Order: sequence, then structure tokens, then C-alpha cells
Amino acid sequence: MAELAALDDPGARAVNLRHGDDHGVNLGKLRAIAKRLKTQHELALDLWATGDTAARLLALLICRPKSFSRDELDAMLREARAPKVQDWLVNYVVKKSSHVEALREAWFVDADPVVASAGWALTSERVAKKPEGLDLPGLLDAIEAEMKGAPERLQWAMNSCLAQIGIAHPTLRSRAVDIGERLEVLKDYPTPPNCTSPFAPIWIAEIVRRQSERETSPI
Repeated sequence: MAELAALDDPGARAVNLRHGDDHGVNLGKLRAIAKRLKTQHELALDLWATGDTAARLLALLICRPKSFSRDELDAMLREARAPKVQDWLVNYVVKKSSHVEALREAWFVDADPVVASAGWALTSERVAKKPEGLDLPGLLDAIEAEMKGAPERLQWAMNSCLAQIGIAHPTLRSRAVDIGERLEVLKDYPTPPNCTSPFAPIWIAEIVRRQSERETSPI
């Protein structure tokens, strides 16, 4: 904890706070500490218990994902209010757990929009990699009805799912693009040069274009 405190940079903290993350530790330096520590699950539990955002991020890098029970992961998500902590928890821990599908289903319908956003994030993963059993038209129905008025984090997750449906499923692409164009969610989001806009119609078109180029380029 003393090492993490020494790495806290006020400038970085100010930037992170604008995104809801209350820490000022450079993530590259945090990963370097994790690389040095390697997997230490008990230490990860102690770091998580501090409630400190930087400590929790480090905990997620050195924990043993398969050691957590379903209830432990559920409780951790509900405690993980900082966006970066939630993102790392879902992507680095929950996705490696045998409980991932049960949690996806439970979180997807949760009344808490922050928890629901994790369910949508896991659903986006399935849309792209393992869509069997998903009701994709039903997901588009829900996105069409709810995304425009959803809280920010849930809206981002639903928008990502919309884009993944459009990218991965050509038969639903035109409907996904149409929903994005009508709802205009993130249409005016400031996008740095050389980055793809999160506006779903642009996002879909760009990724499909890149995939087509890879398929047609000579080996």
C-alpha cells in the first residue's frame, strides 16, 4: 500500500476522476508490480479488502480467477463502483471463471444499471464468440427500446453489444446500423485521430471494412 501511495500522481488522479476512477497510479507501473509479484491469491484478497481503487486493480492482476465462488464474484462486482475496477474484474477475472454464464444471466436482468452493464458486457462477448442460444433479435429489441435512455455505463455496454451484433452477424447488420442511426447514441462522442468512433454505424462499418481487407489481401 505504501508503494502504491508513492506512485500516486495528482495529475493522473485528476484525469482519472473525470472518468469516475479515484486513483492516480500509472497502469503500466501497476502492471509492472503485478509482474513482479506474480499470482498471490491471498495477497489479492487482502488488497481487495482495503477498498482502495489502485489496490483493487492490482488485486485483479495477481488473483487466481478460478478460486472465486459465484457469490464472491457477485459481491465483488457490486462493490466495484469504479469503472476501471469493474472493467478489469469482468475481463480479467469473471471471463476466466466457471461461473461466467450464470453471472451473465443474473447480472443482465439486475435492477442496478451498473451491475446490468456487466451482464451486457459479457453478452457482447458471447455475441462475438459464442452466440449459440442467444436471442439476437431480442437483444436488438431491448437495445432499440432501452439504450437511448439508459444510464451512461449501461448505455455504453448496450451500444457495444449493438456494434458486435452488427459486426459478427451479417443478416442482422442492416437492422443494427438502422437502430444506431435512429438512436444517435454516442454520435457526437469526441474521437481521437486514428481511433474508431464508438457510434455504432461507424464502428460496424470500420471493423467490417478491416475484416474484408484481411480476407482479400494476398498472403
